[in-house]
Amino acid sequence: MYRAPLEDGAYTSHRDWERAEPVWAGLASVQPDRTFWSRSPARETSQERLCVFLPIEAEVDAADRVRIGQLWFQVEGEPQRWPVGSLAHTFVKVWRVKR
Repeated sequence: MYRAPLEDGAYTSHRDWERAEPVWAGLASVQPDRTFWSRSPARETSQERLCVFLPIEAEVDAADRVRIGQLWFQVEGEPQRWPVGSLAHTFVKVWRVKR
């Protein structure tokens, strides 16, 4: 998990991913969710989505990015924490544009 600081621009704030720092690293269960392919006159794109199951203590935010292998994924939505029982975990959906 990587987190970038907010930078103020002329009209809005944005994340400076050149200065991103790791906030958590460790083992996780990564499973395929689905892929999308969209064709339009302007462009052809495809997206890849994954389900990531992390330890409950993993620090993750909706604005973070995840590196899986050499690929970067964006966190989609708020992380879901399941603190109940012996299988306590944090569930995150992540996505990336493939082309």
